[in-house]
Amino acid sequence: MKYIGIIPARHASTRFPGKPLALLGGKPVIQRVYEQVSTLLSATYVATDDDRIYQAVLSFGGQAIMTSPSHKSGTDRIEEAMQKIGDGYDVVVNIQGDEPFVRQEQITSLCGCFEDPSTQIATLGKPFETMEAAENPNSPKIVVDNNGYAMYFSRSVIPFVRNKERNEWITSHPFLKHLGLYAYRREVLSEITSLPQSSLEIAESLEQLRWLQNGYRIRVAITEQETVGIDTPEDLARAEEFLRHILSESK
Repeated sequence: MKYIGIIPARHASTRFPGKPLALLGGKPVIQRVYEQVSTLLSATYVATDDDRIYQAVLSFGGQAIMTSPSHKSGTDRIEEAMQKIGDGYDVVVNIQGDEPFVRQEQITSLCGCFEDPSTQIATLGKPFETMEAAENPNSPKIVVDNNGYAMYFSRSVIPFVRNKERNEWITSHPFLKHLGLYAYRREVLSEITSLPQSSLEIAESLEQLRWLQNGYRIRVAITEQETVGIDTPEDLARAEEFLRHILSESK
């Protein structure tokens, strides 16, 4: 099996313009992401619509490909990139361009799902540690079946735990946080990017619900490790502190 990683990266961002090129420990954020995953996969590319990002990736020795600025999602951008890269890869891994601390073990777990030939799409889930975290609508929740496949994703807390006080829910049920890493079989990626938006996707603003609503199955690998995403300049400051902590521990 040949796995290719694609890191979609835009320069435009409402909350943090130019985020991929922001420096984290002296390196652009996009370089941090690329270096975390590139040694694990058969190939890795940054897919971008901005020449500044494209040139930055080439300057640190990475591979990049230019894509249209009109894409509404990273998944669509990845499909265009794969059309330009060509055949030869079995599984495409979608790596978020603002996750500089993505763990190599997480990528390995994601790819391991495809050892089962029935796996179409895979993603990651992590148990919530507090009820307060589970109630954050910016952290989508997953409900999985007994075989490890997603039944539903929601911004609401699901399931509802009946006959328990709200503060007891976290110890009554293993609420699962969705981490936005995906992998798709190459042919499945082409299929799902041709689908129109679905009613559930529009309601929750979660792209993966389009795939579920159209009958695709999403296998969920469980990780105990958190990712540290960067959405705002304040997040970057926290990431800088997190990096210093990691480097001091490694000495």
